[in-house]
Amino acid sequence: MARIMPKRKIRDSVFTNLFQDKKYLLRLYQALHPEDSGVTEDDIKDVTIKHILVDADYNDLGFTIGGRLVILVESQSTWTLNIIVRALLYLIQTYHDYFKRTKQNLYGSKKVNMPKPELYVIFTGEKPENPPDTISLSKDFFGGEKIAVDAEIKVLYQENESNIIGEYIIFCKVYNEQRKKCGQTREAILETIRICKDRNVLKEYLENKEQEVVDIMMTLFDDEQVWEAYAKDIDDNATHREARETAERMIKMGKLSLDEIALYVPSLSMDELKELEAEVLQMS
Repeated sequence: MARIMPKRKIRDSVFTNLFQDKKYLLRLYQALHPEDSGVTEDDIKDVTIKHILVDADYNDLGFTIGGRLVILVESQSTWTLNIIVRALLYLIQTYHDYFKRTKQNLYGSKKVNMPKPELYVIFTGEKPENPPDTISLSKDFFGGEKIAVDAEIKVLYQENESNIIGEYIIFCKVYNEQRKKCGQTREAILETIRICKDRNVLKEYLENKEQEVVDIMMTLFDDEQVWEAYAKDIDDNATHREARETAERMIKMGKLSLDEIALYVPSLSMDELKELEAEVLQMS
């Protein structure tokens, strides 16, 4: 009898909660485009792909500026080049929704209007040695060979107290340090908030939404515990086929690295997980 994968509703994260507020979303855009000083909150439209269940494609943040630019931003704590493939899929879906929303005919003779794309990943984990400023499908998957469709993503990883992207990265680094000291506890969250407010990092947001931030992060703790319990049950009782099915679903979710999946499904070797990942990418 096949096991049922627990369905998790997409939980708000501090990242998505922060940038749901157009005031902070405008600051994010200004950090990316300081030369474009004339943009206002009214020029920004949210185009984030949202689904009810986590096993469908969705992205962290997407927005357009005045209908002329589409920006997709992902927050990533584990380094993986697979974000390139996911970003390309998000971009295709975002364009699909855009053409549908603007009622443009892709099959007509008239050239459609489409906003220029920009792709970013905000990396908040431990930096790899000599981290690249950009990653791309052609360079990182095909050795720089010219290919029919490419996707280039700018990697943002600098801690910087003078812009909201750098502040968010600092917040994540402080949180990771406190989690190592205090574990998955309320104390770790409260100490993270205290330190960041003292450093003037996301201070206004944290002062106005402190309890909401605590609730969000405690909920994420609960989610992790549910997955750990589920994974233990799989490891103790599942057949090899069921373990592969579980790992395949986790890979399709696109939010966990192979190292993280290996922790949830330790009965599979890393070679098996890499083989399974290649099969999933080939099918997508």
